[in-house]
Amino acid sequence: MSFPLLTATAALPAVGAVATAAVPAAQRTAAKWLALLVSLATLALAITILVRFDPGGARYQLTESHAWIADFGVRYELGVDGIAVALVALTALLIPFIVLAGWNDADPLETGSRRWRPTQGFFALILAVEAMVIISFEATDVFVFYIFFEAMLIPMYFLIGGFGDRAHAQGEAAASTQRSYAAVKFLLYNLVGGLIMLAAVIGLYVVAGSFSLVDIAHARASGSLHMATSTERWLFLGFFFAFAVKAPLWPLHTWLPNAMQEATAPVAVLITAVVDKVGTFAMLRFCLQLFPEASKWATPAILVLSLISIVYGALLAVGQRDIKRLVAYASISHFGFIIMGIFAMTSQGQSGATLYMVNHGLSTAALMLVAGFLISRRGSRLIADYGGVQKVAPVLAGTFLIGSLATLSLPGLAPFVSEFLVLVGTFTRYPAIGIIATIGIVLAALYTLVLYQRTMTGPVKPAVSAMPDLRARELVVVAPLIVLLIFLGVYPKPVTDIVNPAVKQTMSDVHKTDPKPSVEAAK
Repeated sequence: MSFPLLTATAALPAVGAVATAAVPAAQRTAAKWLALLVSLATLALAITILVRFDPGGARYQLTESHAWIADFGVRYELGVDGIAVALVALTALLIPFIVLAGWNDADPLETGSRRWRPTQGFFALILAVEAMVIISFEATDVFVFYIFFEAMLIPMYFLIGGFGDRAHAQGEAAASTQRSYAAVKFLLYNLVGGLIMLAAVIGLYVVAGSFSLVDIAHARASGSLHMATSTERWLFLGFFFAFAVKAPLWPLHTWLPNAMQEATAPVAVLITAVVDKVGTFAMLRFCLQLFPEASKWATPAILVLSLISIVYGALLAVGQRDIKRLVAYASISHFGFIIMGIFAMTSQGQSGATLYMVNHGLSTAALMLVAGFLISRRGSRLIADYGGVQKVAPVLAGTFLIGSLATLSLPGLAPFVSEFLVLVGTFTRYPAIGIIATIGIVLAALYTLVLYQRTMTGPVKPAVSAMPDLRARELVVVAPLIVLLIFLGVYPKPVTDIVNPAVKQTMSDVHKTDPKPSVEAAK
């Protein structure tokens, strides 16, 4: 097509970030509205991509290809398959809610004081992250992907370290120290993963002579490009390590609880519902497509690591006293399910994993944003500081309950379908792994229901007796997410119709077919 729709969808928030940052310091409200309007315009472009995409058509659609660094074979190549389309839509959908939820998070700490935070910078950084995440989903040149995969770390570092949660029991000085620690830990973990991936990207170019995902995959499929077994395995490990840090997968997960605890609730959603999805998406797009044999070779070890993530994350969530750390460990458990579904090497598992990326984004956003509204009212992240909230703020408690039930994958809510598909897809090929993974479901019920019981039920604690219910702006944030959780829980077909053809092509890349049933159907 003549209009570069994919470029426009990524460029609009990038330009919006610059424009928002340039708004005069005294015009904080104008900066907020500009960021919101840019995010809504980006959503409109993402919906256009969704409408224009043909699930039964070519694998990569709306493609763009331009020479960039010709001497090194780097081209600016973009294209989307069904998996990328779903995640671009998820990203564009969540950013307006993140902007609205964080409407007052970067306002001056003290009116008339020099202690203030640049509101314009906060919203500009959010839009910058959106631009980089979207182009990461769209890139079909490995080098282009790598640039934005790494570049998004910089705005995220400042969002965590410079705009952290104000609910800190030990005062602003201690809070600043903890934010700095969480931001540096986030940056170092992901930089190490990125540097290892850079070595693998260079190695891939030396072996293949190209950075184009499409060209390399075609050359491998046609037999004109052959990688030595050891070379393919080392390159796979370099890519996978970086994606496992971003995802995050045990034991590379330890940066996430600190980052989510110290970030504001909207930024915590940006981390786990948007940025971390780049890691799991890249496993499907790059690891399986570029290194099919190495992917199958590493599958047993990755399934064990994902199983550990499921159980370990859920167990630690049970014992948390901090609301945001509980959600962080729950997300580690959920990412274990996603990665398990990807490497189960079945169509049900990979469809479920892709659907899980979308549904986890919605459910985590709903729960964490309502938790953020709760924390901002009480000024504390500790579960023990709450009790009886449902009696004084019933709408807040009700939305918190739905977010919690979605987190435990209650039937009728969106995550149930995806988790069910992942477990079915895993069980058909690896029954022992599938059976053990169900422990995560039991533990999820425990930590989410205990969280709700301790915060929302029981006697009303004096500190929450005057807590206001959700305001109009907050309802605008939460209500659409709840509607989507219910709609996709009852009718997931719109998403599965988009992602299933891409999943079938990924299965073909790794030369895998679904296991045949052990018992034939009765005639």
